[in-house]
Amino acid sequence: MRYKWILFDADETLFHFDAFKGLQLMFSRHQYQFSAEDYEYYQSINLPLWQQYQQGDISAQQLQVSRFTPWAQKLNHSANALNSAFMQAMADICTTLPGATELIQALKGRAKLGIITNGFTELQQIRLARTGFADVFSPLVISEQVGVAKPDIDIFNHAFALMNHPPKNQILMVGDNPHADIKGGINAGIDTCWLNRHGASRPEGIIPHHEVSSLAQLQQWLLG
Repeated sequence: MRYKWILFDADETLFHFDAFKGLQLMFSRHQYQFSAEDYEYYQSINLPLWQQYQQGDISAQQLQVSRFTPWAQKLNHSANALNSAFMQAMADICTTLPGATELIQALKGRAKLGIITNGFTELQQIRLARTGFADVFSPLVISEQVGVAKPDIDIFNHAFALMNHPPKNQILMVGDNPHADIKGGINAGIDTCWLNRHGASRPEGIIPHHEVSSLAQLQQWLLG
C-alpha cells in the first residue's frame, strides 16, 4: 500500500454527528422540548463560533460555553454543564458511518492509523471505546488539548512529532471538511483525500489529491 500512515478526521468522517438529535436528547433530559427553530437559533450562534475557533480567535472552552449561554439562564444550569450533557448525549447516540468499521478492519496491520479532530475531548474517548476503536488509533490528536485547531499547521506538526516524523509522502489525511481537513493537510505538506459524501462542489482554491464519495470507495482506492 502506498501510504504507511492514514490520519482521519472524526466527525462525519468516521462517526455520524447528528447534532440536532443529540440536542433533542440532551434537552429532553432537562424537560425542555428542543424544536427545529431552536436548532436554527443554536446554529446561528454555533457556526460562527466554530469559524472563530478554527481561525484561532477563541478557545475550545469559549466555544463550548458560548453556544449554550442563551439556554443556561432559561434552564437554570451553567452553560458548562449543558455542554457536558450535550457531549454525553452525542456519545449515547453515536454510530459509525457506513463502511467505517470495514475500512478500519481492512487497514489494520497494513497502515498505522491516527485521528486529528477539532472535536472535543469529552466525546472522543467515550465514542472510541463504545465503537470498539479505542486501541486502533495512535496518535489521537484533539485540538482542545493541543490548543490549535485544523487547518493550523501546528496541530499537524504535533501529530507528526507523535508519529516520530515519518516521510510526508507516506502520510494521507482523510476528512469531510475541505476547509479544515483538506486545506490543513495541504498546508502541512501531506496528501489529502476528501470524503465528499453529499456531492458538494469544491471550494475555490482547495484541491484535494483524491476525492471519494464513500468510505467503501476509499477502501477500494487504498487497497484495490
